Amino acid sequence: MSLPQGLIARTLLPSPLGPLTAAATAKGLALLWFDGPPLDDVPEAPDQPWLAQAANELARYWLQPQTPFSVPLDLQGTAFQQSVWQALTTIGPGRTCAYADIARQIGRPAAVRAVGAANGANPVALIVPCHRVIGANGTLTGYAAGVERKAALLRHEAAQADWLASA
Repeated sequence: MSLPQGLIARTLLPSPLGPLTAAATAKGLALLWFDGPPLDDVPEAPDQPWLAQAANELARYWLQPQTPFSVPLDLQGTAFQQSVWQALTTIGPGRTCAYADIARQIGRPAAVRAVGAANGANPVALIVPCHRVIGANGTLTGYAAGVERKAALLRHEAAQADWLASA
């Protein structure tokens, strides 16, 4: 995954699942990764408006996962990636869907693997909820931050699926 361009500020945000690296551009939050890169060349500025808003909204999310995010985003990617990421934002907390569902939603039903690749390239974890996409057979599939974190996030959001009882 490449770094977004135009980063002006970064911070490290705590979470129950490990620290999150957050970075913003002048337009919005552009990066939110578990185990993110150090971004040493980007100034540390936790009070930057988009980073401060993301920190507040994430703190609420950890207490009440049904609370929606409203921080402005600056998602940089191809038109296809953008369409996938937009579709991901329609999956509410406590819900899951399959990669094929997203492919159909964006009008590209044969592009299931490409949807998987775009899902994996999501630059803003949690807020663009790529962790809510599961395999067609209900299994957890890859997650850049690890399948264990994916399972923990879905449990946190109280997603209902057969595999949760055994995860």
